[in-house]
Amino acid sequence: MSAATTQDLLREVLSGAFGFEPDESVAHFLVHIPAGSTQPVNISEHLSFDPATVSESAHLNIDRQDGQVRCILPRAKWNDIAEPVRAEFNTRLKREGKRAGKWKTGFNIVSRALGKELTLLAWAIEDADPALTGAAVANWAGLRPEERWWLYTMTSAATGHCQSGRGRGWRKAVRHALTENPVTSRSRDEPIVPEFFRLVSQQARAGSPVITDIEDAKPPQRRKE
Repeated sequence: MSAATTQDLLREVLSGAFGFEPDESVAHFLVHIPAGSTQPVNISEHLSFDPATVSESAHLNIDRQDGQVRCILPRAKWNDIAEPVRAEFNTRLKREGKRAGKWKTGFNIVSRALGKELTLLAWAIEDADPALTGAAVANWAGLRPEERWWLYTMTSAATGHCQSGRGRGWRKAVRHALTENPVTSRSRDEPIVPEFFRLVSQQARAGSPVITDIEDAKPPQRRKE
């Protein structure tokens, strides 16, 4: 492949990307939005980047982390969160002096940090009543980025596979924490992470599989403005 062709391919792949700069880090997430309006949206995590193989890089192999699909989200639920997530991410990218992203049919590249945040929200709503999506988005928006990253990392370590982790342990607690806590009952400065710990502890006592070092894991502290 010629250098010119490679650059054209790279520009095409990066068109509309959310914060992904391969020169800074090759780790990223892929959001695959099929052309069919009823087909689910796949969100996968990638540790390497090759613009020539983007369309074949996602997989369901539980033993291979690079390219593993983290969530298969029903299309209607994706449609409910696509715009608020786009707006949230682009506000942050603008503050950082980076180009805005946009969702498109096909493969959308998202930086690793933003991809973790998106996946956390997708996990919260994948099995929830669609009527609770608004509450999930509001609670998710109320979290600091570092809280979202931490919750993603802890949940992914225990129940991060799109199928085998679904509805179990930390993944189930994410749904409860972000959808079943009334938004109006929590002050703006009150973190949701301690509530998440309470819910996970309940799941552990109920016999659901969770990671074993829950008591040692320390949630991030919220910064004071």
